[in-house]
Amino acid sequence: MTRLMISLALMLCTLSQAQAQATQASPATPLAARFTAVTPLPLGQKLTLPQDFGAHPDFKTEWWYATGWLKTDDGKALGYQVTFFRSATGIDPANPSAFAPTQIIIGHAAVSDVAEGKLLHEQKSARQGFGLAYAKVGNTDLKLDDWRMQRASDGSYAITLATRQFSLALRLTPTQPVLLQGKGGYSRKGVQQQEASYYYSEPQLQTSGTLTRSGGVAQIVTGTTWLDHEWSSQALAPDAAGWDWIGANLSDGSALMAFQIRSKSGAKIWAHAMLRDASGKMMQYAPQDVEFTAQRHWRSPRTGVRYPVATRIRTGKTIWQVTPLQDDQELDARSSTGALYWEGAVRIERGGVPAGNAYLEMTGYDVPIKL
Repeated sequence: MTRLMISLALMLCTLSQAQAQATQASPATPLAARFTAVTPLPLGQKLTLPQDFGAHPDFKTEWWYATGWLKTDDGKALGYQVTFFRSATGIDPANPSAFAPTQIIIGHAAVSDVAEGKLLHEQKSARQGFGLAYAKVGNTDLKLDDWRMQRASDGSYAITLATRQFSLALRLTPTQPVLLQGKGGYSRKGVQQQEASYYYSEPQLQTSGTLTRSGGVAQIVTGTTWLDHEWSSQALAPDAAGWDWIGANLSDGSALMAFQIRSKSGAKIWAHAMLRDASGKMMQYAPQDVEFTAQRHWRSPRTGVRYPVATRIRTGKTIWQVTPLQDDQELDARSSTGALYWEGAVRIERGGVPAGNAYLEMTGYDVPIKL
């Protein structure tokens, strides 16, 4: 058993004991009622920045997601993903024990390199505390052992982490304003108003730094990153199985985000898209104006899960064609978040013409995902 599995087993044991104590202390309080609900923002109001760059520990689930395309100094194209998750357990944060796992911090990191033939990835988890793992309020400041993501006063981000297969040291510099998704940052995910999240993106982040392979020398890399920050307590409908999502940094400076939530039967429950063009003009698309249509599938040789890796997306009258940098970009996170998902670098065309690079995420193709 690896150190990760031992640590996770101990963490889950402690979590189960603490949750049992919490249930005994307040048996009439449903777990969902212990978290703050997402509600529509009052007319004319938006997310509060810079405060909302930080963590929101009263909500159940939160993540900071950096995905991007990199190019080495010899011109090789790579994809990368760095994600920090914060999960509130429902245990009373006033619990005086320093060992009470009131918040769990999880990290995923991946590099997509065609020469490898599959995704290089790693995951880790820890309870928040002791200065070893945290998600701070007030600004983006995340730590999980030696994995870090920090936002500086100038709006740039520093990401550093080391895995058994690679290390990353990146700086992400904003070139555009923050993109508030939905209505001022309130993003619907279903028919019911509470099936929603607070959500903003930072597209077109100029990226530079180094990538070091295990046992190798540091390679200078440059590129463009899309960063998402999202938090919620009940984002999905009970019948939801998962979602398909894309964030695209387009070559003309535009930014496209689109997603659909799928039911357990495969039908579309909800969908939304937002396009901000290079001039700053915003276009939003309602559920009926967003469609994901599979063009080609790939089956994982490890898990047997079948993913639609090549997809056509319609936003209004515009057709986008999405094709993967490589088919095998499956991330097995069952020992941290409990999910299998496909998260990968893709190329995107608009009306048959190359339009830029993006990242595509697909969840719930094995079993319905639980947040």
